[in-house]
Amino acid sequence: MEITEVKVYLANEGKLKGYATMVIDNCFIVRDMKIIKSDNKGYFVSMPSRRKKDGTFKDIVHPLDSETRKQIEEKIVAEYKKTIEEA
Repeated sequence: MEITEVKVYLANEGKLKGYATMVIDNCFIVRDMKIIKSDNKGYFVSMPSRRKKDGTFKDIVHPLDSETRKQIEEKIVAEYKKTIEEA
């Protein structure tokens, strides 16, 4: 899997620092990932989710292993930091 494009949209709303859109292999897009700043873990990426009838949230898409999650987070956080520097 290759992440071929990442776009970041800034939104400084408390811990929510922005949103990201990611394109995989120039053929699959994932929108509405949240860039969150945690007090103890630094930045992490929250996958798009939907509220269920019982009020809980369920991810719509998500990586199946920690290596893929790490790859996604590194790319998105790097693009976020680059966007902040340019702003």
